[in-house]
Amino acid sequence: MANPTHFELKVPSGKLLVVDIEVTDGTISSAQVSGDFFLEPEEAFEALGPTLEGSKVSDSTQEITARLDAALAKIEAEHPVALHGFSTHDLAVAVKRALSGGTDFTDHQWEILQPGVLPTPVNVALDEVILNEVAEGKRGPTLRFWEWDDKAVVFGSYQSYANELDQAGVDKHGITPVRRMSGGGAMFMEGGNCITYSIYAPESLVAGYSYEASYAYLDQWVLAALAKHGVNAWYVPINDITSDGGKIGGAAQKRRAGAVLHHTTMSYDIDADKMMEVLRIGKVKVSSKGLSSAKKRVDPLRRQTGVKREEIIETMAREFATRYGAKDAVLSDATLAEAERLVSEKYSTEEWTKRIP
Repeated sequence: MANPTHFELKVPSGKLLVVDIEVTDGTISSAQVSGDFFLEPEEAFEALGPTLEGSKVSDSTQEITARLDAALAKIEAEHPVALHGFSTHDLAVAVKRALSGGTDFTDHQWEILQPGVLPTPVNVALDEVILNEVAEGKRGPTLRFWEWDDKAVVFGSYQSYANELDQAGVDKHGITPVRRMSGGGAMFMEGGNCITYSIYAPESLVAGYSYEASYAYLDQWVLAALAKHGVNAWYVPINDITSDGGKIGGAAQKRRAGAVLHHTTMSYDIDADKMMEVLRIGKVKVSSKGLSSAKKRVDPLRRQTGVKREEIIETMAREFATRYGAKDAVLSDATLAEAERLVSEKYSTEEWTKRIP
């Protein structure tokens, strides 16, 4: 029996793609493509649906893209083919998300948490606690903004403590090292020097996206918010956000039990000299960016926007709420208590902090 599926995908900086698919015995038996895109010649449009038919549910995005490219290449031999507002890869992503049970931000009721100043280890532990709550169905998808007034380095789960931190600088500046649950690089954090937020969502939100593509998808609202302050920002794969004025920040993810944690830190006003005394930013990493000094790796948002950090955060929260219908919420005492327990039992322990010495 055919299983009908409808999915809509708004291509970033592009047009709307709509796919209506029926699947029989693991194979697409019927496919219709529509949207507000532009496509020439007419034969190219007429080929899209029939080309998708016969694709397996198990086919990758790359395999579906190749199938579409091959069909359009045959038409290209007779007439120039022009796609405007989407690509064959975009259409393949829409199909794959439809087949994978993908959902959009607007399919969920979002909450926004802004619990105020908390110690950095508690902020880190909250990522694990809230991710688990979403995975277990105890709370809905959530966006949380961090606030802190201590001095810390939050570094990736798979990084070596000794390779990333200079102990002399840590001691000199009273830095608290905190290993987080996700991968990625180290973040030098003092009160007010960064903007950090975490997204906790069901994994269906990124179903059908490659790991790399999911980063840009989950942060598209952020780029729109930054644009309202005159910052032209974009993603550099896998997880960096950059701009006309240089790198702004980076993101990291962790997935477990059907839920995804995505958190991003963007530099607002970093003391680069102090950062260099605390972090060991290796020559290989610096040279790979084509830079002569690690001090130039991050271009603070303060310089590019000319507005207070709080104003940027307010714009971001408003952009998210407007786009996705999110409502403000309050961090519960139980969730906070669980995070504090995790700090005591995990995130403040030598065993976890130096699990990779």
